[in-house]
Amino acid sequence: MSCYALTGYSGGGKKLISEYQNSNKEQLFAPRHYALNLNHKHLPEMQLYSGLSAAPLFTPIVGNYYQGDAVSIPLFPRIFNKNVTARNIQEMLASYYKDDRFVRVAPFDSEAYLEVGFFNLMQCNHTNYLDIFVYGQKDQILLVSRFDNLGKGASGAAIQNMNIMLGFDENSGLD
Repeated sequence: MSCYALTGYSGGGKKLISEYQNSNKEQLFAPRHYALNLNHKHLPEMQLYSGLSAAPLFTPIVGNYYQGDAVSIPLFPRIFNKNVTARNIQEMLASYYKDDRFVRVAPFDSEAYLEVGFFNLMQCNHTNYLDIFVYGQKDQILLVSRFDNLGKGASGAAIQNMNIMLGFDENSGLD
């Protein structure tokens, strides 16, 4: 299993934010891979919550923009125990999240969510939404999610979890 994520530099903390905001280094203009020692701090939780027997190969990439995150997971139907299509996966995710206020599953293989053929990973910025997309053909499936790494990825998730733990409406303070 593998996963790659493209994220804004705010996820790197104060030092990285300062580097991007106070520098004219040419190398900062292009996306940069990091954690190439393949020992990223999120690997244990990725393995735990995905149910994998081993940690995935995770490739994080930081881009020259402040916030927004896109996580992509390629799937290969040939390794599944049963015949599964991209459309099956989209339908399963749409059914599972149909009543979740902050998780939106896009229609299968929808070009309507692209901007002139490109995926806008900052579309969820300043929201608590997580958008999930499924693209694919017979032999390849790609799951893509986008969220605001400062909202859903951090503070929004903390507020949502606090609300649940305290018995409040899960959505309180997140509109």
